[in-house]
Amino acid sequence: MSAETPAVPGHDEHYIRVIKRKFRAWRGDRPFWAGLFVLLGGIPIAYFPYAHIQIGHLTLAMATTAGAGSLIIGVLLVVLGISLWFQKHVRTFAGVAAILLALVSIPVSNLGGFLVGFLFALVGGAMAVAWVPGGPPVQEPGQEGTAGEGSAPEGAVPTLSKDAYDVGEPNDLSGTSPANGANGRHSAG
Repeated sequence: MSAETPAVPGHDEHYIRVIKRKFRAWRGDRPFWAGLFVLLGGIPIAYFPYAHIQIGHLTLAMATTAGAGSLIIGVLLVVLGISLWFQKHVRTFAGVAAILLALVSIPVSNLGGFLVGFLFALVGGAMAVAWVPGGPPVQEPGQEGTAGEGSAPEGAVPTLSKDAYDVGEPNDLSGTSPANGANGRHSAG
């Protein structure tokens, strides 16, 4: 096999390129980034109420009375993010639910995971609601390459019928012609 011989896609390619191409195709037909943002938003919301930060010999515990609510909100956001990846038809519900959970997380869980989780979940939910699946590319009628029956050759000037040149009847349809008695006002009522 010489250097000029093209590789057959999927057959002669390196397996990393094949995996990368398949992942890109999988990612392209679902709200991947929205799911990632929602998932990343749920992690700090669920983590911070249970975190024990060590500063020297001092332990700073972030445990609050709403720790269970924070855990539920965080786990729900993670589940919504994963469901956006694998069940793209629930994108509107998951996006609206992520936005609502992000808003509820502000008073419940340490300002929504110190605003980090709140912002990730809010942006991810908005991206999920705004995402629409792409359709197949539509071919324009002029790109077929062959002229069908009744089509004019390229560059031909269309001719007008005999009625367009009829001089006996005024052809002004704007409603402002003095010949038809209109002065520019609408006659709809």
